[in-house]
Amino acid sequence: MHDLTCMIKGCQGRVYAPAGTHSICREHFLNYLTWRRRKGPQMFMKYAGMTMEERDPLVAEWANTIRVEEIPTGAAPKP
Repeated sequence: MHDLTCMIKGCQGRVYAPAGTHSICREHFLNYLTWRRRKGPQMFMKYAGMTMEERDPLVAEWANTIRVEEIPTGAAPKP
């Protein structure tokens, strides 16, 4: 957990938990747990026995399911 911000692009959330060799915020951590739960109960047993480096491909697979919302870069357009 060397990162100071969430690994998800555009997220400025404070680091809450590890996700493989990266770090994620609380909101994304809860989303990650839900994603793993949907994969089935065997995922938790398998995941618990993995090293951080072995978890990285799973984290990358999950991260690809996250939809990044556009962050406004300027003031709202005038009507």
